Amino acid sequence: MSISVNTMRAIDHWVGVPLCAIMSPVVALIDVVKGIFTTGPKAPKKLLFIELSEMGSAILVDPAMRNAQARGAELFFLIFKSNQASLTLLNTVKPENIFTIDASSLRTLLVDTITFLIKARMRGIDTVVDLELFSRFTALLTGLCGARRRVGYHIFHGEGLWRGTMLTRKVHYNPHIHITKNFFSLIHAAFATEIEVPFSKIQIRDDEIQLAQAIIDPAVRNAVLERIESLARTADVPYRHGQQRLILINPNASDLLPQRRWSQQRFSELIRAVHARWPADLILITGSPAEFDYVEQVRRVAEVKVAINFAGQVKFGELPALYTLSDVMVTNDSGPGHFSAVTALRTVVLFGPETPALYGSIGNSIAITANLACSPCVSAANHRKTPCQNNVCMQAITVADVLAKVEVQLDAADRAR
Repeated sequence: MSISVNTMRAIDHWVGVPLCAIMSPVVALIDVVKGIFTTGPKAPKKLLFIELSEMGSAILVDPAMRNAQARGAELFFLIFKSNQASLTLLNTVKPENIFTIDASSLRTLLVDTITFLIKARMRGIDTVVDLELFSRFTALLTGLCGARRRVGYHIFHGEGLWRGTMLTRKVHYNPHIHITKNFFSLIHAAFATEIEVPFSKIQIRDDEIQLAQAIIDPAVRNAVLERIESLARTADVPYRHGQQRLILINPNASDLLPQRRWSQQRFSELIRAVHARWPADLILITGSPAEFDYVEQVRRVAEVKVAINFAGQVKFGELPALYTLSDVMVTNDSGPGHFSAVTALRTVVLFGPETPALYGSIGNSIAITANLACSPCVSAANHRKTPCQNNVCMQAITVADVLAKVEVQLDAADRAR
């Protein structure tokens, strides 16, 4: 059984803060000793990114990673083992340069952490960029991995997010610009020839945020299409690709923030409304293998014959192929909203406790949010943990709201064809 999110947060606070206090002077002393005998790199040559817990962030950081790559850096990445697949959608980082930590138990967490620290030194990592928002665990990994140049977000005069003095280049996290631009800010700090306080005193234009598109293997695409057609035949639903549209409904969201979920009942109502508006189109209700029962409940309540439970029918690496076969997807604010951005798929993403201004998809996406006075209620300042037990922000989004945006996206897809 994996360590729960709340347990990880508790460990990060109660263990992480004392360890940061103990290790900060140790890291500072090592820096002084190294400074006597060696000189740091003129520019990053072997650059490690650390982003452990968010699969979607592997997509959001990709433009920044490619920027670093274009400047001549060899890229490395550290991520939780359960999230490693997210790096395969664009393959920006070579597989042999990906380090993983298994968080399924405290023992594996400890063993893999020590193993990583040894391997990072053996690989000669000279620069590390901590992408996490004020995590003490990643701060410790950053400080102890042997890199001379260490970049990440620093609290400066703020309170409550202290995580030691592990960084050599301290970046101001800006909660008023999209996270992709915050990631670019880290890259600027990594390559800057002069120290700024705080980093980064630059303007980041919207046109600098260009996401690469996934390369689809025709054989994989055909295999996914055959699977769809087979399930349709089994359900006695006529479907011919190219003659009928394919609409994806993704009703779940990760346990990292369950308040992001629109209710199962609303998704069932949406499926009925979509079918009533476009009765000839096929609806696939998607999810992971573990979400099959959750998806099945949505399907049963909807009672729409052309809506098929598609949970667990594609592997993670087959998602881009599924997205290229589809016309539109409706999803909670979760991984699929970001994974689909590596294709031309048009999406409608529902936001509540987080804001699309910071975490919106950078693909062909329309965000829906109720803009309540209490939203967004999760941020870097509370480590994305909200006290809310009644997500009125999601309940306030109506089926009619979503259906209207689906129509906009379907019309755009039709025009593109």
